[in-house]
Amino acid sequence: MATTQFGSDAGLGTPAVAESSHSAVSWGAVIGGAVIAAAMTVTLLVGGTGLGFMAISPWNNDGASGTTIAIGTIVWLFLTQIIAYGMAGYITGRLRTNWTGVHGDEVHFRDTAHGFLVWAVSAVVSVFLLGSGVASLVSGTAQAGANLAGAGVGAASAVVGQAGKDQMQGPGLGYFTDSLLRPADPANAPAQTANPEREVSRILARSLAEGQVSQQDQDYLLKLIANRSGLTPEQAKERLDSVQQQAKEAAEKLEQQAREAADAARKAAAAFALWAFASLLVGAFVASLAATIGGRARLKL
Repeated sequence: MATTQFGSDAGLGTPAVAESSHSAVSWGAVIGGAVIAAAMTVTLLVGGTGLGFMAISPWNNDGASGTTIAIGTIVWLFLTQIIAYGMAGYITGRLRTNWTGVHGDEVHFRDTAHGFLVWAVSAVVSVFLLGSGVASLVSGTAQAGANLAGAGVGAASAVVGQAGKDQMQGPGLGYFTDSLLRPADPANAPAQTANPEREVSRILARSLAEGQVSQQDQDYLLKLIANRSGLTPEQAKERLDSVQQQAKEAAEKLEQQAREAADAARKAAAAFALWAFASLLVGAFVASLAATIGGRARLKL
């Protein structure tokens, strides 16, 4: 039984009430509530993932839109926090130790604190257990954004690395190569004794990376174009300038699209992070409120 003692200020007539030797925190109830919150969160998230997979479809004009999926994800995130921490907080309030001789306001505060502790312990454990996964997700998102932002700038470098492959003769620089070597009159085209397409592709790739064609490469290309296509040097120069301009515009368009995609990904990640932050705050509030409700329900029994 707690006894009343007088401390060093007894001479001033101010009594100091001795504190109980028992902690005001019912850690058993808190840990139990945190486990319940974590289990319910995982269960609801798994269920939400299943619903999400059912809502999407690889077929055109079938399944939910991206906006619908995003809104549904946010709503489900809030519902998960409300249901999981509402249940965990209420059970914690019902299971906590019965405090005797404690003022009603203090009981209300302790119940609120117990609910908040349930949320805090559950959040810390979740971060500890899922830390590597969350870190991988965040770093992966950041790396993807950085790659997208630099995709346009590094497009030419990537093309250089791929220039020697057969795929470059497809939708890549092979198009510009064909444009350069296209005969003025296919019926009277000179005999083809060499296959310089790959070399021309590498020259064009280098010009995209450096922003211009060196004089040496340009002289070589002009001779090659004139020899392969039957054009005059003036016509070859005109065709080379035209194809260079097309390649430059294509690279700039690719860079613009990459930057727009990176900016859209950044905005989406920021919006999701803010909504997740808000849902966590809601979870803390719900856990604290539910714990007080559970504590009051226990007092009425």
